[in-house]
Amino acid sequence: MKVVYIAEIVGKAGVYAFKKAMPELRRRYPWDFLVACADGATGGNGLGRNHAAYLHKLGANVLTTGECCFYKKDLTENIEKLPYVLRPDNLNPDAPGFGSRIYKADGKKIAVAVLLGQNGFGRLHSNSPIVHLPILLERLRLETPYIIVDFHAQASAEKKTLFFAADGRCSAIIGSHTRVQTADDCILPGGTAVISDAGRTGSAESVGGCEIASRIQEYLSGIPDWTKDAWDKPAVQGVYIDIGTDGKARSIERIYIAVDGPSHAETEDSAEE
Repeated sequence: MKVVYIAEIVGKAGVYAFKKAMPELRRRYPWDFLVACADGATGGNGLGRNHAAYLHKLGANVLTTGECCFYKKDLTENIEKLPYVLRPDNLNPDAPGFGSRIYKADGKKIAVAVLLGQNGFGRLHSNSPIVHLPILLERLRLETPYIIVDFHAQASAEKKTLFFAADGRCSAIIGSHTRVQTADDCILPGGTAVISDAGRTGSAESVGGCEIASRIQEYLSGIPDWTKDAWDKPAVQGVYIDIGTDGKARSIERIYIAVDGPSHAETEDSAEE
């Protein structure tokens, strides 16, 4: 089983980069299943229903989210009807939607799950991911040996701890949220592929995919402003994972594909999707 994970899609530039990179992605990384983190796809924070449908149409089998999963009302109200969108699994049971699902890929079953870290998130509170982990993985392993977990967390120490706790129990745990691709991709002794953060899809010359000047001004003024899109050096980041029939990872490779910047018409199209 070969899996492509697309790092967090940020804003219109991220949607544009994902669309434009698709032919090169297919050529260089032939996959059986594609997972994309879309927690910042709409306006840099959250995922709207239209963007969810569009990214799925472009080729994402599953869209994962994180602490921004309920930021867009139209997605929150319809998430139960969208089996290709996952919110964190370690939320309280009353939360709408699903945090893990079994999908089909090339005639095989593959499980995808999302866990949310506990450090640094003030608006969405989750249960302990490390306590939740063994219960989740035991349930999923009854269905398939192919298990991919998106761990959406801020602290690298929390990510590393969960990685080692999960080693040998799932195929891969991919870190997300910080939007900076790390260089610690590896396969742990038990056969679980890990990376602290797969990076971001969108403007590579930006602050987390956001316009540089606005980020500087926020630190100077204390006034948040997420309205300005960054378009410099659009690129797709992520990881490519090869998984054996026993569910253990055989390789993990970082992805970085730069794309040409858009015309004015293409930026308008990205805004309307």
